[in-house]
Amino acid sequence: MIQSAASEPAHILVVDDDTRLRDLLQRFLSDQGFRVTTAVDAADARAKLAAFAFDLLVLDIMMPGESGLELTQTLRHDSAVPILLLTAMNETEDRIAGFECGADDYLPKPFEPRELVLRIHAILRRVPADVPKPSARITFGAFSFDLDREELTRDGDFVRLTAAEASLLKALARRAGEPITRQDLSEESQVSGNARTIDVQVTRLRRKIEADPKFPRYLQTVRGTGYVLMPD
Repeated sequence: MIQSAASEPAHILVVDDDTRLRDLLQRFLSDQGFRVTTAVDAADARAKLAAFAFDLLVLDIMMPGESGLELTQTLRHDSAVPILLLTAMNETEDRIAGFECGADDYLPKPFEPRELVLRIHAILRRVPADVPKPSARITFGAFSFDLDREELTRDGDFVRLTAAEASLLKALARRAGEPITRQDLSEESQVSGNARTIDVQVTRLRRKIEADPKFPRYLQTVRGTGYVLMPD
């Protein structure tokens, strides 16, 4: 299992508009011991970057809207997070452009997943070991949830959660922006029971984080699936 300097799995953000490849990379890298979050485009990536501290970005270049190169160049103004670019373009000029924008590595498509893992290993080894890893944290509205401590604050003040509520919020936060089925929530949290049990805990959690629990802004219902936590 890949570990960060703080003995936690390295957290990787995979950004690709190709749903099939994005899902494959999430499963493969998760199987390799990484903690993986995905984004569908640059705007989605910015939202995830605002909510989480990542150890590395795997970023596709060719995306609708803001390209991977443009996102890389913008991020480099105020972030040193390592970036590995993925692209179908394999000309020397393209690789140079990627490095000039601030990328740490460049992998042309199609690629062997094992090579991607080796390159991620190499990049993470170059990160100074004495750089402290920020606590995994997600923010939504006035709230901030520390995934490691399972602590929720609102404008800096602690919000009391039961063990079940904290565990459920952690399961949702780990996959923020992604719909999660009730069954998966039950398996990934300490909330045991049937779908109704999950619904009850979601209702209780909404009372603590939503201005109007009947019209939730952050902990939303996904019809036919389950629930999703939407960060700012």
